[in-house]
Amino acid sequence: MQPTIRVQRGDFDLAREAERLGEGRRDVGAVVTFTGLCRDDQGQLAALELEHYPGMAEEEIDRVAQEALARWPLLGLTVIHRFGLIRPGERIVLVATAAMHREAAFAAAEFLMDFLKTRAPFWKKAHPRDGGSGDWVAARHADEDAAGRWR
Repeated sequence: MQPTIRVQRGDFDLAREAERLGEGRRDVGAVVTFTGLCRDDQGQLAALELEHYPGMAEEEIDRVAQEALARWPLLGLTVIHRFGLIRPGERIVLVATAAMHREAAFAAAEFLMDFLKTRAPFWKKAHPRDGGSGDWVAARHADEDAAGRWR
């Protein structure tokens, strides 16, 4: 089974991507989706800018997708990650997994998100509403701790 991996500037259709995983199949018993949104906790964010190395990001995501496929009996897997300028409320990432049973679909989705938060080659810069130059967003220790459970 080949996972669907896309890194793209534009938005994605969440419902359509989830639908594709079970389309024409009778063995899929669970489709789990996670959609990450750009949030503005303090009302100060104008946009989040995401940068990546084209080719490298897709390769790393595919490497971890292959690991998920080896760990869990998945029937489908999609990862879409956006780059560019993303405003609060807009979608950033989609992880969707399909399996016969929910346990595998949930676990694989969590595993993939933990990887995306800690090891995927993306860099984030927060652009403030006040027009300032913005700051690069540092990795969070809580994300590292969450990813540690898969080692």
